[in-house]
Amino acid sequence: ALRGRAAGVLTIRFSHVVAEDTPKGLAALRFQALVQQRASGRIQVLVYPAARLYGDHDEMQALQLGAVDMLAPSLSKFGRVGFPEFELFDLPYLFPDVTRVRHITQGALGQRMLARLSRHRLVGLGFMDNGFKHMSANRPLLEPADFVGLRMRVQASRVIAAQMRALGARPVTLAFSETRRALAAGVVDGTENPISNFWTQGMHEVQTDLSLTQHAYLGYAVVANQRFWQGMSQGDRELVAAALGEALAFGNQIADNQNDKALVALRQDGSTRIHAPSEDQMTRMRHAVESVHAGLAQRIDPQWLRDARTAVANDR
Repeated sequence: ALRGRAAGVLTIRFSHVVAEDTPKGLAALRFQALVQQRASGRIQVLVYPAARLYGDHDEMQALQLGAVDMLAPSLSKFGRVGFPEFELFDLPYLFPDVTRVRHITQGALGQRMLARLSRHRLVGLGFMDNGFKHMSANRPLLEPADFVGLRMRVQASRVIAAQMRALGARPVTLAFSETRRALAAGVVDGTENPISNFWTQGMHEVQTDLSLTQHAYLGYAVVANQRFWQGMSQGDRELVAAALGEALAFGNQIADNQNDKALVALRQDGSTRIHAPSEDQMTRMRHAVESVHAGLAQRIDPQWLRDARTAVANDR
């Protein structure tokens, strides 16, 4: 018998690494509420936020082993488990805005990417935004010269590591849950984050400067363990998928909102200086990271990148 079925209740364990009051955290809670309401308590969703159950380094393995049923890892994580084409989302200055990102995540290319996950016994269920990342350190980071010699925390992504090296910094891979402590201790000098993560993690208390570089996108894919997913009845799968679709749309809606609110809160708090790069500075940053695009094109089928650029350029 399937785990949790004894009492006629199906339990879905959903683990993630961020705080509950972030877009991903709130979307997970919305998913939980919708499923439990529509299944009249017959399906229970247990949400484990803030790396309480599994962290950055072990959550994908936990899912593949069936220790959890659903995750919402950042898109970078898929490169490490054999899907390097997902790393195109990490490319600096590929997307001018979130609308263009959604040309991929809500279009044919995104569906093709999710479908490929079945090769590793994962079921790709959908994408969610967390908006654009900005650079922080204890000095303004507005052009490549500013990065020289800094140790910058990155998540495990070859593209993001290459981006930091191209800017003159040294990438240091650390779990998200360890980042604030590492910044406070001076183990790393700076990092990149959407503003909602910067604020909810209290990074403003350990970083004097935030530069609104908006250099790259951070998003997530919601994935389920394949055996768990196939073990559900068709009706339950449809109910769960519909609830998730609504929760992700809700998460996307608040992603922009949460980042805007966090920026206002940061300005009011006043402990972090906030800088905006000039057009010239942005141009220098763009030029500095061109090699990162070329590097990824060599590692994946270049057609993925061509398709991504086409989708992004589409003005629909």
